[in-house]
Amino acid sequence: MSVLIETSVGEIVIDLYVDEAAKLSLNFLKLCKVKYYNYCVFNLVKKNFIAQTGDPTCSGKGGECIYRVIDPQAQQFLRVETNNKLKHKIKGTVSMVVSKTQDTEGNKVNVVGSQFFITLQDELEYLDGDFPVFGQVVEGLDVIDKINEAICDEKGRPYRDIRIKHTVILEDPFPDPDGLQEPDKSPLPSKEILASIRIGEDEDLEQENQVDPEQLERLTKEKEAQAQALTLEMIGDLPFAEVAPPENILFVCKLNPVTRDEDLELIFSRFGEIKNCEIVRDKKTGDSLCYAFIEFASKEFCEEAYFKMENVLIDDRRIHVDFSQSVQKLHMGYMRERANQVSVGGDQKLEPRRQYRKYDEKGDKYSMVFDKSTLKSKNKYYMLFFSSFYYMLFFGAIVYSVVTDGLINELTI
Repeated sequence: MSVLIETSVGEIVIDLYVDEAAKLSLNFLKLCKVKYYNYCVFNLVKKNFIAQTGDPTCSGKGGECIYRVIDPQAQQFLRVETNNKLKHKIKGTVSMVVSKTQDTEGNKVNVVGSQFFITLQDELEYLDGDFPVFGQVVEGLDVIDKINEAICDEKGRPYRDIRIKHTVILEDPFPDPDGLQEPDKSPLPSKEILASIRIGEDEDLEQENQVDPEQLERLTKEKEAQAQALTLEMIGDLPFAEVAPPENILFVCKLNPVTRDEDLELIFSRFGEIKNCEIVRDKKTGDSLCYAFIEFASKEFCEEAYFKMENVLIDDRRIHVDFSQSVQKLHMGYMRERANQVSVGGDQKLEPRRQYRKYDEKGDKYSMVFDKSTLKSKNKYYMLFFSSFYYMLFFGAIVYSVVTDGLINELTI
């Protein structure tokens, strides 16, 4: 009468007290049988005290007995009595988490659902009488020690998830309750479980300290490249950061300086249609730089040329071929498309700037917002306004001169 519990930190085998705690043992075994505990997290770990789990909501407030799992109309919890003969004396004691409620007559009773805890040290007898014992860990005490050493937050939840991954019933003496159906495979985790993930069990906090220097340098360069690509995307130099090189362009190097574009195109054209063949040359002298890019009409033509032209002799030189890793053509096409856009931020869906001018859809130029007739009528008002303004300035200057001369004469007298 045992159950193997596979956790994210190791395996635990629990022997059940099927005679002394038959009702609790049956409830636990059947919950294991329907894979109810799969993905449940240890939501409460108190060092040198207990480790609690069994709540599929991962909140510590959920759970239900097997009869509620079978029939949604049944009672959520199971009423139990504590067996005073079973004690929390040694490490690894397994007990049910108890809730206290009132029955129909108003009496306080103990009820349990699916949550249980494992003691993490000896001599916890003060739990006796309040929490019913139903099992004992007989294998995997080292796993219990690992759980005990988990780093937890202020509420006792480990920062790194410790979960039940699987349960295997080694021996079950109880018949199945009516309506119980054992699933063919483990169910998928619920939304509550997925939302409860903190640091995954497979995430290594000290990964960088465990890799060799060469691998660490490679990872660092990859991160830097990703950051640089994202920067280029943000400023508009790349369409998107994860842009991949085209699959139909072949890179050819170690060419003879005398090899011409048309010669190279003729040689490679036997594999399929070529859209472009260009030997890269020095901008000033025009001399060949001994490498070229060949763009095929399809990916298949490019792959065939790659497999058959490696180390082939051309003009007394054995060439090397590889798939192009350059995104220059994609970049140039993107920049041309972006330059032709009349929009904000390079997005055709955004409107052009219209504060002072409006876009003339018939041509490529901008026209004034006001038409000519409107401008003529406005010009008349502008001329009248400026004429009046100049006259006012002229008469104001005369008045100012007269007043100033009078004040000076008074001060002189």
